[in-house]
Amino acid sequence: MKRILVTGACGYIGSHTMVELLENGYEVISADSHINSNETPLQSIYEITGKKINNCVIDLSNKEECSSFFEQIGHIDGLIHFAALKSVGESVTNPLLYYENNLCSLMNILNAVQTKSIEAFIFSSSCTVYGITEKQPVDETSPFLPTGSPYGRTKQIGEQIIQDVYLNSKLKAISLRYFNPAGAHHSGKLGELPINPALNLVPSITETAIGVRERLDIHGVDYNTRDGSCIRDFIHIEDLASAHRLALEYIFLGKQNKSYEVFNLGTGQGVSVLEAVQSFESIAGIELNKKIGLKREGDIPFIYSTIEKAQNELGWTPKYGIDDIMSTAWAWEKSRRK
Repeated sequence: MKRILVTGACGYIGSHTMVELLENGYEVISADSHINSNETPLQSIYEITGKKINNCVIDLSNKEECSSFFEQIGHIDGLIHFAALKSVGESVTNPLLYYENNLCSLMNILNAVQTKSIEAFIFSSSCTVYGITEKQPVDETSPFLPTGSPYGRTKQIGEQIIQDVYLNSKLKAISLRYFNPAGAHHSGKLGELPINPALNLVPSITETAIGVRERLDIHGVDYNTRDGSCIRDFIHIEDLASAHRLALEYIFLGKQNKSYEVFNLGTGQGVSVLEAVQSFESIAGIELNKKIGLKREGDIPFIYSTIEKAQNELGWTPKYGIDDIMSTAWAWEKSRRK
């Protein structure tokens, strides 16, 4: 049985990926600082999989703490690195926090990966690495352009660090460039669990619908898009989780020839913010209280992916669309408020 260390494991993507790994025969080790999470998802994971996971609370940006942790955990076959701060707006107002947390933790982990000869390293990257680009859809060869936020730059720099580290390494690494993860586990027992007020669109929608927030603020309808609102490529969280397992297996089965690879993870379909809201209102039978607000600094007007590389090489194809995202997110919102 392969042992996989998941950092940021109690977060939204990390928790769903742990379910995917556990259901496919992997042993999982959870590491999370709980800066933006808590251990609630671990109970949900137990209810879904029947397997109990204990989290190691650790600040991976602390070099000594990180080194000591890796000395104690024993053999690891693969590592999926989710742990990072991820608010675009917060990164604009507090850039040093993002550079220190996101990049120091990455470098500490890469040092441990090389020292322990961990066979497979999967990095949680983002479509923000492509920056504000006119070329749509974007593929893996699209250049890095200015991102508009320190968060995006930490992903760009992070990928470059990994590429440099693995240039002459016999080990293998993959960066997975997510577009917009959303939705919840189909069991209704696990989903996005913001510790602070939700910043992402879908939980903001469901929180408005259930009455936790007074209204849904739509940040700008004067972009140069088909309806004036931002266009995003929303990917269901379970599709995203399965891609991480397939990326590990791509390395473990000896299919990856290069030491470092990158893959886009989206659906290849752009959905506007207003279209996403309309999808929810149709599914839930609720008209949301909405307010059109100003653009948010750092937001990219439009971006969506081409996913042929992941389909052809990883054998991955997303199963779910925007309506599935909204229906599972709404079921989760109602479940967690009981």
